[in-house]
Amino acid sequence: MSDVVLITGTSSGMGLHAAVELARRGRIVVATVRDLARTDALTIAARAAGVEIDVRALDVVDHTSAARVVGEVVADHGRIDVLINNAGRGMVGTAEQLTMDQIRAQLEVNYLAPVNLTKLVLPGMREQGRGRILTVTSVGGVVGQPFADAYCGAKFAVEGFMQSLAVVAEKFGVQVGVIEPAAVASEFVANVDRPDNGGPYGALLGAYAARTAGAFANAQSATSAGVAIADAATSDEFRFRWQTSDAAAAFVGVSLADPDGERVLGFTRPWIS
Repeated sequence: MSDVVLITGTSSGMGLHAAVELARRGRIVVATVRDLARTDALTIAARAAGVEIDVRALDVVDHTSAARVVGEVVADHGRIDVLINNAGRGMVGTAEQLTMDQIRAQLEVNYLAPVNLTKLVLPGMREQGRGRILTVTSVGGVVGQPFADAYCGAKFAVEGFMQSLAVVAEKFGVQVGVIEPAAVASEFVANVDRPDNGGPYGALLGAYAARTAGAFANAQSATSAGVAIADAATSDEFRFRWQTSDAAAAFVGVSLADPDGERVLGFTRPWIS
């Protein structure tokens, strides 16, 4: 019996490639997109791979729609075995440049949306005694980075939520984990919200932008990151924390072995020099 996988944020990038790869591995894939008018790339990729994907509309910040979609998937397919919270959005700006509405928007899409979907699928997984919930966070969910205050804050929050939930959920056969990509070549960067001008932070923001451009020039491909997500979703062995590349693993290691926090600050200070 094939697992039923619900994955969000699949119109492009690693979400698209993860959905196709999971279908190629024989899973029943329900892939959601915010706008059904933007499914051409997913449809073409699925056709090229010779697989079928059940594509549905979902704006993850609309919790009422999320409940409806989860209910419809269970009605149509009988259950949800794997949830992959992949949808997300970036934000560049330091605290003084950000409005509270912008900060709340980051929390809505990167924290509250995956929390809500997790809550929606948990009862069914608990009752069937098995399931896997994976949330695509970021190396920015482990290493706080300059001019990523709101984004990293939301990603830290969702990692804390999922790590706290993991040991309780596993008592009912439900595995909860996070997937941490580093820079991935995708439309994510183009969709990042940015301040109109740097103001007193202009020179620092310019240095950060130059460093980030260099990182994305050598980014992991979206195809490779999608395969890594599929690996985490289908692995016979499970762990809480997954990275999509060796570079991502090295990046998060800076923080995970940093009891006083100075190692991370020393790592990121040169980014704005």
